[in-house]
Amino acid sequence: MNRIIKITSADAPELKPYFSLTDAQMANRLHPDQGIFIAESPKVIKLALDAGHKPLSMLCEEKHIGGDAADLIARCPDMPVFTGGREMLASLTGYKLTRGVLCAFRRPAQPDASAVCAGAARVAVIDGVCDTTNIGAIFRSAAALGIDAVTLTPTSCDPLNRRAVRVSMGTIFQIPWAWIDSPADLKAHGFKTVAMALTDDSVPIDSPALCSEPRLAIILGTEGDGLCHEAIANADYVARIPMMHGVDSLNVAAASAVAFWQLRKR
Repeated sequence: MNRIIKITSADAPELKPYFSLTDAQMANRLHPDQGIFIAESPKVIKLALDAGHKPLSMLCEEKHIGGDAADLIARCPDMPVFTGGREMLASLTGYKLTRGVLCAFRRPAQPDASAVCAGAARVAVIDGVCDTTNIGAIFRSAAALGIDAVTLTPTSCDPLNRRAVRVSMGTIFQIPWAWIDSPADLKAHGFKTVAMALTDDSVPIDSPALCSEPRLAIILGTEGDGLCHEAIANADYVARIPMMHGVDSLNVAAASAVAFWQLRKR
């Protein structure tokens, strides 16, 4: 039976994940099995539950307890549910709750690259992308457009950041992902690599050689500067998206969607 707990302040230790913990504290790199992530909105929370993630507690506007959140609460009978009015919760969190519901989950054990790349034909490599919105959007495009797995370098944003999870619409729970040291690591897993970059020797993204590769890792670089020289130099291919009207580049999330569609496994 759920404990419905009405709150008036953020003092309770159980509420720290919602109000006061930093991203680093949530990830808890020293003890990942004690880490936490936040899923926001009923749809995203449902996908996290469907993927087998363990809920710790819920923060829910009062009006949603018998509404949008009712089925989620019923699925987790041992989970405490903290509640309050919309304006009061917004004043405590510092933001309006999307669809009125947040859920704290235990952070899962993170697989290594060998596990997520096994059997994959197309892998995205996110190198130094540090905007949470872009991370979420890249994952959503990857899941929608046939990418089998996602890998990220340590300079990239945490995919389990609250905003990244929300922007991904929960697809972060549907596509396997892992941390890697360098984009070049994908070669050791049997992939040809293609760096998305604007260089004099880049080939158009619809080059037949690219599309015919049986296993391809698509490397996407940081906002603004793009991929570093080393990542480009070490790639098997360098590809560009042909553009018109003098436009020289796309936002990395938009570019990822174009690349994933064009380079998908036929």
